[in-house]
Amino acid sequence: MTNRGVRGALLAGTARQLGNPHGLVGRYVVANRLNRGNREPVAAAVDALAVASGQTVADIGFGGGIGLRLLLDKVGPRGAVHGVDISPTMVDRARRTFRADARRLTLHAGSITALPLPDNTVDGAICVNTMYFVDDLDGAFAEVSRVLRPGGRLVIGIADVSFLAKLPFTRYGFALRDVETYRGALAGVGLVVTEHRTFSVGHLLVAEADAA
Repeated sequence: MTNRGVRGALLAGTARQLGNPHGLVGRYVVANRLNRGNREPVAAAVDALAVASGQTVADIGFGGGIGLRLLLDKVGPRGAVHGVDISPTMVDRARRTFRADARRLTLHAGSITALPLPDNTVDGAICVNTMYFVDDLDGAFAEVSRVLRPGGRLVIGIADVSFLAKLPFTRYGFALRDVETYRGALAGVGLVVTEHRTFSVGHLLVAEADAA
């Protein structure tokens, strides 16, 4: 294999791990890197969600789990947090990490396009640096709309296309979309963007479900 071929294989492997962390590398290396790299946008997303004590919220695509801790702190002892991730490795890791919070935290192996949650049961949800790995944007947001209570909020965090395009591994399976594409898909399922914030390399879109 040529040097170019080796580099391509390594970058493709990196992209696969970021989209679906697995094995020992996923558990011990990728998860920690996700927590470090996502700390800023996840904290900003939790802040934008404006969680109240006692509410039920979700972190969709929680990865290393930093958002789970922040949400647990926000909802307090009477609240509940759902963590949904496509990676069984990340679900198992979170189950071990948050063993003491098992009463308030429910973890699910699942996809944003088929959320393992009942209708109208979630007050708010965050989804940070996950949508690049989702092909069916409309289906994903329709699922979030289904599980949100009337007036519930979704905060999505996405890096700017210009930033993502400079990363060598994003050419291997990442869906690069601009902010307006996300706005349109959210509006299409009745989630209206009420606020657009930014973080160092990207955007936070705050969308609300119809309160009627």
